[in-house]
Amino acid sequence: MNPVIETILQHRSIRRFENRPLTDEQIRTIVECAQAASTSSYIQAYSIIGVKDPEKKRKLAELSGNQSYVEHNGHFFVFCADFHRHELIGELEGKDVIPSLESTEKFMVALIDTALAAQNAAIAAESMGLGICYIGGLRNNLPDVCALLNVPKRVIPLFGLAVGYPAQTPDRKPRLPFAHVYHEDEYNQDRAPFLEQLQRYNDTVSAYYEQRTNGRRRDTWTGQMADMLSRSVRMYMKEFVEGKGFNLR
Repeated sequence: MNPVIETILQHRSIRRFENRPLTDEQIRTIVECAQAASTSSYIQAYSIIGVKDPEKKRKLAELSGNQSYVEHNGHFFVFCADFHRHELIGELEGKDVIPSLESTEKFMVALIDTALAAQNAAIAAESMGLGICYIGGLRNNLPDVCALLNVPKRVIPLFGLAVGYPAQTPDRKPRLPFAHVYHEDEYNQDRAPFLEQLQRYNDTVSAYYEQRTNGRRRDTWTGQMADMLSRSVRMYMKEFVEGKGFNLR
């Protein structure tokens, strides 16, 4: 155990922040930590848009499903998969890079690079005593998000990161059991223990919700997932991604 591991294991999403902006130094440190993340073949296929403008934050909150913590936080970061600069690199160096940029492989590279950078930023922020909350709701209406943030082709805002001084200390949500996530040497496909692990996890999650809500809620994890996955949401995404010049080959 060390301070880094303690910080990671103490993670919880914060959805209420003090009315206290981050300093420019804090913002720079968080972004530099994001940039220190591993990146596939040194491609660095992401950009980060910091949003300070109150009206833009208000609009992003609306576009994200009226999540108040998108508007009210210390600083709001938008993490974007970005091959705009790489298209310019092709022009600069006189190379045809478009087929590569439009490949599914490079689409995956951009997603992974962006996620790695964001998680570095999140851990850095939490190590500074700040709280964070990822905002996937930005993908509810990406055309409007892109217009608001003046995002060019070959750039896709993937999610936001609300950062600030916590005004709450929520309980940590229990994660899946270690044995359910970690497989040794090969993927364990034995159905019976797999289902047993899920049921035990359901019991853990139900107890968590019951304690948290004084008995008003007893959700199971599999029930939540089945309900969520049975609904089709953001089905415009394939067309939008291809329109941005990603995942075409």
